[in-house]
Amino acid sequence: MSTPEQRLDELGLELPPLRRPAGHYRGWTMAGDVLHLAGQGADGHTGRLGADLSVADGYAAARACALNLLAQTRDALGSLDRVAQVLVLRGFVACTDDFVDQPGVVDGASDLLAAVFGERGEHARTAIGVRALPKGFAVELDAMLRVR
Repeated sequence: MSTPEQRLDELGLELPPLRRPAGHYRGWTMAGDVLHLAGQGADGHTGRLGADLSVADGYAAARACALNLLAQTRDALGSLDRVAQVLVLRGFVACTDDFVDQPGVVDGASDLLAAVFGERGEHARTAIGVRALPKGFAVELDAMLRVR
């Protein structure tokens, strides 16, 4: 079975450069064996679901956000191979008041995490609709991971 780092290559994925924090905070912190990843949007993925964007657009945005989370993870741990389990993923979706498919949008991130980590990528999750996100992002994600 491939390692997470090998799976990235197999999937033809390259992690983006680290995004600069939008305020006074760090992209990640460690508490014991739990890595806390700060919220990540994705450049080029702006707008609101149900107005400017389709569920497919939101899925792509969530996938791009997950790649940013993985970049923060590699920065913190040196290698994705140190991830023992993705514990929690929280997804925030900028959307209209009547948009109800936040789970379908956040699946873009969940599917990517499962592809990279296999069973270790299965996680508890929240998908929440909001009126606006920082910098106009369509999606923002944060996560907690257990590490070795």
